Amino acid sequence: MDTKTNLRFMLLLFLYLFLNTNICLGADSISANYSITRSQTIVSTGGVFELGFFSPGNSSNHYIGIWYNKFTSQTIVWVANREKPVSDAFSSELRISDGNLVIFDESNTSIWSTNVNSSRSASVQAVLLDSGNLVLSEVSSTSKPLWQSFDHPTDTFLPGSKIAYNKITKTSQFLTSWKSSEDPAPGLFSLELDPSDNSYVILWNRSTRFWTSGPWNGQIFSLLPKMKRDYIYDYNFVSNDNESYFTYSVYNTSIVSRWVMDVSGQIKQLNWIPGKGWNFFWSQTIQQCDVFAFCGYYGSCDESTLPFCSCLQGFEPKMQSYWDLGYYSDGCVRKTRLQCGNNGEIDKFQLISNMSLPGKKQYKRAGSIRECEATCLNICSCTAYAYESSDCLIWTEGLLNMRKREGNESSEHTLYLRLAASEIPDHKRSSQSRKLYILLFGIISVVVVIPCAVYLVYYLGRKKVVNKRGDRRSIQEVQVISLYDSEKQIREFMHSGQFREDEKKGIEVPFVVLESILAATDNFSEANILGGGGFGPVYKGKFPAGQEIAIKRLSSTSGQGLQEFKNEVLLIAKLQHRNLVRLLGYCIEGYEKMLLYEYMSNKSLDSFLFG
Repeated sequence: MDTKTNLRFMLLLFLYLFLNTNICLGADSISANYSITRSQTIVSTGGVFELGFFSPGNSSNHYIGIWYNKFTSQTIVWVANREKPVSDAFSSELRISDGNLVIFDESNTSIWSTNVNSSRSASVQAVLLDSGNLVLSEVSSTSKPLWQSFDHPTDTFLPGSKIAYNKITKTSQFLTSWKSSEDPAPGLFSLELDPSDNSYVILWNRSTRFWTSGPWNGQIFSLLPKMKRDYIYDYNFVSNDNESYFTYSVYNTSIVSRWVMDVSGQIKQLNWIPGKGWNFFWSQTIQQCDVFAFCGYYGSCDESTLPFCSCLQGFEPKMQSYWDLGYYSDGCVRKTRLQCGNNGEIDKFQLISNMSLPGKKQYKRAGSIRECEATCLNICSCTAYAYESSDCLIWTEGLLNMRKREGNESSEHTLYLRLAASEIPDHKRSSQSRKLYILLFGIISVVVVIPCAVYLVYYLGRKKVVNKRGDRRSIQEVQVISLYDSEKQIREFMHSGQFREDEKKGIEVPFVVLESILAATDNFSEANILGGGGFGPVYKGKFPAGQEIAIKRLSSTSGQGLQEFKNEVLLIAKLQHRNLVRLLGYCIEGYEKMLLYEYMSNKSLDSFLFG
């Protein structure tokens, strides 16, 4: 590798490290001649806080924020452009422009600004303090700051900052939760001061109050008695002609503490413990399911399970990605839309018990539960009904605050949730049963009907071949094909009344099918006739393996032959003896009745007896 190649490689390596590393120049301020891009940050004088671009979690969006400098986990305490992220932090920058602190995106368009009027833009600077406050002021001026981040909090309440109400402008300074753990956009939960009684409240959607601290009584908030025993924090509530606000500080300045309006809808106080991380100190509300609309529309909350939220039957998460991050307030949506009588389809109701009833109910006149159900069906916007104490209650909006009741709570409430018929379990089961029956019928057709048809074609074809050509298949092969039919015919013959019960005992003679005999006798060829008697002719046969047999064939017109057939079965089957010709088997098919004997050639018996 030559010198030029080495230089080129070192330059590329330097650029790579430069672009992928946040560079801190040790400065705590941004002046008119200084700007911050993705690779640069500023740090407060004592090294407590750091300011720069960041990306939360796995998000590809970039924001300007403030976080603790010395902690291994990045904990954001303030975000500037929480509603307007940038996609390319390397081409974007934070700088002083016209006396304001401004964020410019990759197109050099202003997306966030401090929005203050200053006629001396050249002498303005922004300084990050060890308190976590970002202050915009004139250089070398001791006057009031032009702007500060403590007056525009996001979700975090730091010592020295305040939650306030401006009595002159009638505006509030409040905390708002993040949208999710990866999205700092304003969420649905906020903590703010109620000026009517100097209490703090947690609101849902800036409108619905579901928790209050109680009014300030001069020492504590009335519904927070634990404030009296607090030895870590110094709480102060201030009210004058211009504003009312609450603030706090820590007695021991080495303690790192913060309050957060969490995505869960709870206000939480956390303290940093070296080596262990953030320690949960307290929260309000205490019960997660007490948070208003925590699980969103059509979600139910259960303190005994994790996660706390689940969608009602027939619904699914509106934003599955948010649910995966533990943010449920977006709620659930229907899997199947209501029909409301369209196309002749009638919606059904699913019973939900042991659940608290949602709010915003309407009362309707109905004499029975059936009338109440019909009332709901006739209103397309009706999503559920309940019938209690002769009162018909219906809901025409999304259902909120569904909560699983604890074991010690009353479970008398029963809600009937309106769903498309296809989402009702019984309807699903019947539909699935029909599909299953069709599937089983198809399988049975394939497994049974087709093989039977193939067998029938094969059987008829083989029988035709046997009749025309005298097929010489072995007894074993024919028995495999016609075993069932032969067994059935012998069984019917034995139980047909031709034998008494005492005669049937001990008869164990094998059977042979007709096709085998036809092949062995060349289709009862006259050349194979050995003789005959009152019962019918006797044929000589020869099986493919070379075994020779004698076959007595009962004549269909001989009544005497049937009696002899019976006598021979009884005698020879029960009296098998080395000096008697052996009975090898039966053949009974249709009108044919035959006995198969061991073949004895001329003089063979004489040779056997006398040597």
